[in-house]
Amino acid sequence: MSSRARLADIAAKAGVSEATVSRVLNGKPGVAEETRQSVLTALDVLGFERPTRLRRRSAGLIGLVMPELINPIFPAFAQVIESALSQRGFTPVLCTQSPSGASEDEYVEMLLERGVSGIMFVSGLHADTGADHARYQALVDRNLPVVFVNGWLPGVGAPFISSDEYAATELAVSHLVALGHRRIGFTSGPERFIVVQRKLAGFRTALKAQVGLSDDEINDLVELSVFGVEGGQAAAQRLLDHGATAVICGSDMMALGVIRAARQRGLTVPGDLSVVGYDDAPMMEFTDPPMTTVRQPVQAMALAAVQSLLDEVRGHATPRTEFLFRPELVVRNSTGPVRG
Repeated sequence: MSSRARLADIAAKAGVSEATVSRVLNGKPGVAEETRQSVLTALDVLGFERPTRLRRRSAGLIGLVMPELINPIFPAFAQVIESALSQRGFTPVLCTQSPSGASEDEYVEMLLERGVSGIMFVSGLHADTGADHARYQALVDRNLPVVFVNGWLPGVGAPFISSDEYAATELAVSHLVALGHRRIGFTSGPERFIVVQRKLAGFRTALKAQVGLSDDEINDLVELSVFGVEGGQAAAQRLLDHGATAVICGSDMMALGVIRAARQRGLTVPGDLSVVGYDDAPMMEFTDPPMTTVRQPVQAMALAAVQSLLDEVRGHATPRTEFLFRPELVVRNSTGPVRG
């Protein structure tokens, strides 16, 4: 394409004259900033490469460490975080783990070698009470800005952004009790994770207060497994054996496994079994049936995490505490009145 044709295309897209485009591309004065930005945007939209002096400069690299991308809630977090960082001039470096891939510690070492300005951890080892958390204190001690999403380490001086897991199961129990359910089961991942401990505490408290079950009766309705569809499916077998008419799950993926187990027994959802997920991951409104779930406020949490981290990067101290975001019950078709 000729230089003249390129100027004409950019001018048409930006709604300015070719002479104005030429002044912007050559760095000449006398062009309003709003007009200059319109020309640069047109340049980007049309796929033309900016002259070197007009290219965006990165304000720094930010590491984003996540456990995996199979559960759609993690890509949802990543999308909001990466977009917010990019808009603020920072370049996100996404690090996701897999059973045969790099560990969280290996990713952190790689990020440090690349001179990142800060690191954000989403549902990492900081949420595992059985992990060695000295790794995080070491990062704080070297004055590297860090922020943690979903997890809490009281001894580490950093901002923590969490969904209120305790309130989440209270909301789910209240919904199911209002539908007449009394034998309400609970399944989630291993209890060593702080998010599971909080959900379980909320479940126990709500079931005692609203249904009046004893500790032993509640224990029969708790089945902790592994995160994921398979974990939910395995846990559902025991909960169904104990007469559960509804199941509250630690994630939407586990809820899908519970539904699969119910159907294998010839049961219908929600006719014979009501199921509540957690996260409101993308596509949950299109499952069969559409999933009733407790929505994690991903957008608000992700933006708060980005703001906290960038405040730290810029030298503005943020409170070294945990910020709790209240989840929201989203009622769809996987829950209904108890039969009989």
